Amino acid sequence: MIGRRWTGAIVDVLMQRDEPLRFNEIAHAVPQLSDRMLSERLRELENRGVVVRDVDPGPPVKVTYGLTSMGRGLGPALSALKEWAQAWLHDEASGHRSN
Repeated sequence: MIGRRWTGAIVDVLMQRDEPLRFNEIAHAVPQLSDRMLSERLRELENRGVVVRDVDPGPPVKVTYGLTSMGRGLGPALSALKEWAQAWLHDEASGHRSN
């Protein structure tokens, strides 16, 4: 699930904030991500119990997305993946390869 394209980035954005975010706030934080793909990934994460969608009927209607405790539990794994990627991307960008 986390390995699917954009899912890690979405969870990372939600992880960085203590309060739930609106759709447009998430979209702004990951500008390369289309609205259609963001909507699809949020729905998948909600169905898996990683993200909770909250609808405030308003007016105006306000929909926010936040991580569940299950989603917050991904923090250490995401941190480790980010550290790994930064180390290897840095090595690759500078032309060094470790075997």
